Amino acid sequence: MTTVAVIGCTHAGTFATQSILAEHPDWQVHVFERNATLSFLSCGIALWVGDNVSDPKKMFYSSPEALAAAGATMHMRTDVTDVDVAGKTLTYRSLDAEDGATHELSFDKLVVTTGSAPVIPPVPGIDSKHVLLCKNWDHAMVIKATAKNAKSAVVIGSGYIGAELAEQFSQVGVTTTLVDGLDRVLANNFDKVITDQVEDAFREHGVTLALGQKVVEFRDNADDTVTVVTEKGEYTAEFAVLAVGFRPNTDLLKGQVDMLPNGAIIVDEYMRASVPDVYAAGDSATVFFNPTGRHDYIPLATNAVRQGLLVGGNIETPTRKYMGTQATSAVQLYDLSLAASGLTAAGAQRRGLTVHETSLTDDYRPDFMLTTTPVTSILTWDPDTREVKGGQFCAKADVSGAANVISMAIQAHFTIDDLANVDFLFQPNFDKPVYYVGAVAMKAAAEA
Repeated sequence: MTTVAVIGCTHAGTFATQSILAEHPDWQVHVFERNATLSFLSCGIALWVGDNVSDPKKMFYSSPEALAAAGATMHMRTDVTDVDVAGKTLTYRSLDAEDGATHELSFDKLVVTTGSAPVIPPVPGIDSKHVLLCKNWDHAMVIKATAKNAKSAVVIGSGYIGAELAEQFSQVGVTTTLVDGLDRVLANNFDKVITDQVEDAFREHGVTLALGQKVVEFRDNADDTVTVVTEKGEYTAEFAVLAVGFRPNTDLLKGQVDMLPNGAIIVDEYMRASVPDVYAAGDSATVFFNPTGRHDYIPLATNAVRQGLLVGGNIETPTRKYMGTQATSAVQLYDLSLAASGLTAAGAQRRGLTVHETSLTDDYRPDFMLTTTPVTSILTWDPDTREVKGGQFCAKADVSGAANVISMAIQAHFTIDDLANVDFLFQPNFDKPVYYVGAVAMKAAAEA
């Protein structure tokens, strides 16, 4: 009988457990999770805050009971305190046990799906009760309850999570300040021509933007507020939310498997770590980033789900290869739809790569329609090979599908010439005779 230990059970852990049991229903699969819940879709937290979720319980797509019914032995509210990879044992304790007793499990195979933890910088006062985190269900409940009665908030970090929280706070009557050390919102996701539009939307909705400002202190006040002190100013509110990114939660395996400098476990195309019988997936693991052809760390739920599914198919015999990722993503902020896949010019530069960018702004459907609206399209491509390396889109129309087109183009190694000649549909309700993705590719080909 093969015994598998799965440590962590959000997206990657849930799908890994399901896929292992589907392939090997006779195996013993022990699942260890610190929380009382699993499979929480944290991307819904901001939407719930803004009263855009029908039922918060639906943000869970599985449960301990469902995995147990599938054959797993569930250890909820359980902390794994030590892992001996070479000896194939782990030590764990129940977080609800008063005696703090520890137990040991011997395993044949180990699946590390420990996810990520919020980055908490060593800033004075950051442990204040007024400074909240945004990651799991417990965090979500606190943010929802706090925002319900609050009049003001400061959000630190203007990536997807911080930007969405600021947007939703502003729409439920919470006066909001958005702080970031970078000089643009969503600076790691989109170029300035797009983020300028987002910043205008924030200002139109009363959000104060404090950009290019590093937080140096959190100071609690006598009136039950908190002041966020930056290098350039002070911002006082009833509460603050820290949303400055995530780090791999892999301390248990440090020094036992190969990792990136940030702690992400390096896995191959079969989700195998550097030590036999150890697998990793999701936010605890690397991804293969197709635009660069290199290992990278990109914590996205989509990556976690696909990697988790692969664990079951490969845990006995390497069979199903990971196809990599383009880090395809999208966000809705007010009436703006934003979507992206692959590299931006800034992202390429950070990775030591040279790319060219072509941008185009044009209405998304014919002018004879009663309504239309401009789409900003940006295509990133390799000047030597002409391969598509990324795309960004922004409009007051749904442009999310365009990012999926770019994702497939990158994965298939399309050149800008290939993309310019794809058979895209034309129907006046949806687009112009030349679809804006094809149009920006045509412009790139003409510029090359």
